[in-house]
Amino acid sequence: MRSGSNFIILVVALLMGGAAAFLARDWLASHAMSAPPAEEAGTIVVAAGPLGYGTSLTSDTVAEIKWPSKVLPDGSFATVQELLKDGRRIVLTPFVRNEPIVSSKITQPGQKGTLSTTIEEGKRAVTVPVDDVRGVAGFIFPGDYVDVALTRTSGGDTAQNYSETILQHVKVLAIDQTAGERTDQPKVARAVTLELNSADALKILLATNVGRLSLILRQASEPESGPNERITERDLYPDAARPTDLLADILPARMSAPEPATPAAKEPPPLPKEPTTRTVTIVRGLKGEDYEVPKTP
Repeated sequence: MRSGSNFIILVVALLMGGAAAFLARDWLASHAMSAPPAEEAGTIVVAAGPLGYGTSLTSDTVAEIKWPSKVLPDGSFATVQELLKDGRRIVLTPFVRNEPIVSSKITQPGQKGTLSTTIEEGKRAVTVPVDDVRGVAGFIFPGDYVDVALTRTSGGDTAQNYSETILQHVKVLAIDQTAGERTDQPKVARAVTLELNSADALKILLATNVGRLSLILRQASEPESGPNERITERDLYPDAARPTDLLADILPARMSAPEPATPAAKEPPPLPKEPTTRTVTIVRGLKGEDYEVPKTP
């Protein structure tokens, strides 16, 4: 009796499972028919390996890979033939392997890979002299952004040294004669080429003649941080005397003591008053008599 009940339950379960599988297959089939057809994949040109500044693009240095859409990034190329059909192109910005080749990082067809091709429209390239300290010990590379500070002595009777930021967020185009290489070891530079507009380029040329220029490395994504700042000698000692003011405490007291004041000259004595009378002598016989009479003018 019990075996007959188990058999009936098994048959019912099989029928219900089959019905559920049939309904699920029918639901999946209906949704697959209503889904939009998949867009055909295209191709895009990428770097076949790491490409440095000045590398010529050829069929050996680039490759085509599948792209999941026919819509390509701006400035990219779908085929190698499209990239190289008008002439040779030079790399201006380093590429990594499988990075898409875009026109903003390479030269125009047949154009030389010179420094002038990397300058943005309306900008100028100006070279400033630096040393191992003012060049941030060689840790500045092409493509970095820096602030330019001027250090000089102000004129006038109250001359004092000061340092002032004259330009902010300036792009570095080249270090010495290197415009695209990045090395693992710092390189002490003697000259740094900066990208500036015309007015700032003239400002830099004037600043090199009136003082010493120094570079301050900054984060590339950080915008300008407000107005330019000036720091004077007094700002170095806000709560203490300046070094020149401390000399009086170091030198002997006799050197710092004030000189005695010169005594004032004595006034001359007053002149005697002129007499207002005069003496007249009258002689009578052998005897003379003196009389005081008023003095006539």
